[in-house]
Amino acid sequence: MTPTAPDPSRPRPRLLYVTDLAYQAGGRRYCDEDIHLSARLREHFDIALCHPVDAAALMDAFDAVVVRNSGPVLHYRAAYEAFRARALRDGVPVFNELTGKADMAGKQYLVDLAAAGYPVIPTAGRAEDLHRLPDAPEYVIKPRLGADSIGMEFVSRAELAGRALGDVLVQPRVDFRYEVSFYFVDRAFQYALYAPRTDRRWELERYRPTAADLAFAQRFVDWNGVDHGIQRVDACRAPDGGLLLVELEDLNPYLSLDLLDDGDRDSFVAAVTASLHRLLGASRPA
Repeated sequence: MTPTAPDPSRPRPRLLYVTDLAYQAGGRRYCDEDIHLSARLREHFDIALCHPVDAAALMDAFDAVVVRNSGPVLHYRAAYEAFRARALRDGVPVFNELTGKADMAGKQYLVDLAAAGYPVIPTAGRAEDLHRLPDAPEYVIKPRLGADSIGMEFVSRAELAGRALGDVLVQPRVDFRYEVSFYFVDRAFQYALYAPRTDRRWELERYRPTAADLAFAQRFVDWNGVDHGIQRVDACRAPDGGLLLVELEDLNPYLSLDLLDDGDRDSFVAAVTASLHRLLGASRPA
C-alpha cells in the first residue's frame, strides 16, 4: 500500500504519539516497538511522544493523537476517561478512533457476540446465565475492564455457585490447539502470528491463514466498524478445528513487529502511514 502523497503547500502534520515507554510486560519490551514505529512515522509526520496521563493536556497542540503501547487503561482510568471525553468533545482525530465496540469499551462485547451466534468462546455476564456455559474442568473469571490477564481467576464449577458477576465475566477454559492473532490496519488484513505451544503464549511465529481463517477474522473487524486504526483479532483453534474469538483488541494492541521480515514490516508501516493521512484528511474542513 502506498501512502497518500502529502500536499507540499501544507506543513507536515503533527502527531502526539501516546505510549508508556516504562511499561513492563512479561517477556516483551513494548517500548522497543514504539521507538521503532514512531521513528518510521517521523519520516512523514512531526511527532512527539507522551505518557497516557499527559495526553489530554498536550493534544491541543497536535493535528491528531496516535494511541499505541500505552499499557492497561485500568492503571490510569480517570486520566483515560478525561482524554477520551475531551477528544470527543473537541473533535480531535484519534488513531485508533474512539468508536470501537470491543476491548475499547470493556469485554461486554464477548457476551453480546456469543448471544448473537458469533464464533466466540462461550461467555456469561450474569449469574443466571452460568447454566448456559458448557461443562468444563475449569472456568476463567475475567474482569470486564481487564487487560494483560490482570485479575483473572481459574475456578471449578462448584466455586462459581453464588458468585456475583457484576464486574466480571465467566468462560469455560477451552482445551485449544493453539492461539492465533490476525492484525489489521483499518479493515485491511496485514499479517498473522500464532503460538504453536500452548504453554508459551508469547513465543510467536508467522502464520499463513487460509481463506476461511481470514473470513473469520474479517467478520469481527467489519462488525467493529473502526475505519481508522489498528486491530488485533485473537482466536484459538478449538479441538473440532474451528476458530473461536478470544479477544478483539481495538485500543492499543501490541503488534510484535520485531517478528516480521523487513518487507512485511515496511508494508505495515506504509499501511499505517496511509491510514493516518486519510484520518487527517477526513478531519480537515472541506
